[in-house]
Amino acid sequence: MIRTGKKFSKPEMSRVINGDTVLPEEEQPEEKVRLDVLMREIYRSYNRSTLQKFIESGFVTVNGEKVVKPNAKLTRGVKIELVVPEELKNADVRPEVIYEDDNVMVVNKPAGLLSEAKGEYCPERTLADFGMVAHRLDRDTSGVMILAKNEDTLHFLKRQFQRRTVHKTYYAVVEGQPKLEQARIQLPMMRDLKRPTTFRIDPNGKESETFYRLLKTNGDYSLVELRPITGRTHQLRVHMQYLGHPIVGDRVYGKGDKERLYLHAGELEITLPGGDRRVFRVPRPRSFDALVAPGESAKQKGINHVF
Repeated sequence: MIRTGKKFSKPEMSRVINGDTVLPEEEQPEEKVRLDVLMREIYRSYNRSTLQKFIESGFVTVNGEKVVKPNAKLTRGVKIELVVPEELKNADVRPEVIYEDDNVMVVNKPAGLLSEAKGEYCPERTLADFGMVAHRLDRDTSGVMILAKNEDTLHFLKRQFQRRTVHKTYYAVVEGQPKLEQARIQLPMMRDLKRPTTFRIDPNGKESETFYRLLKTNGDYSLVELRPITGRTHQLRVHMQYLGHPIVGDRVYGKGDKERLYLHAGELEITLPGGDRRVFRVPRPRSFDALVAPGESAKQKGINHVF
């Protein structure tokens, strides 16, 4: 007996073999993406590091279920919700943009906004959420700052700060009245080991230089223009405190008895990618001049105002 072929128990398979029907193409599984990457696409006002901390802190749910692993793989289309406690949000603090192009963003940083996150966990918004930070201002200092939009620009800007080719002008209200209308302060600084987050004048410290000019005074307070030649941390605050005229509202080096630190970065001169040298200015807050307005005490002391 000659066998004509194998008998198939599944007639549909025999039809496939004979070419009478075609199997459907195998469906490709939908690509899965990390949770923190998906969130960065949705919540653009936060950087990825901050979003990771939100996830780990339990502020994120996926389809109603809490997820605490930033690397959890999910398919697109899932429902992601972020709920940050009000006391940790800084949503209303946004910098005013005064200039922007393809490479940089120049902003007027409000007092109270951090330049960059401190430590691993920082649930509040910082300037780093809006661009790459090439230089910093203290949290309580307001004024002009430049942010980079790409790595090449970031390195380009940082080199200028390192080489001291950037010119900065600050305005501050200080306690009392400096003896000289203008002077160059050359006082070396180093970290205070007793208070590691602060700095002090020390002959063994790093070179530190500031030029100041008295703009006006009422005897109790004085408005000064400050031009740092070097860029040490807390330089302006430490220099003025050492002269006996701490910046008003300074909680570290002064009395800290005002609603804010009266220090404002008013002007920044820098070269943009492409070689264009620009000067960006942000007017000082009106409260600075108001605090130095002529008062009764100044009149009684017979003080001449310097303008």
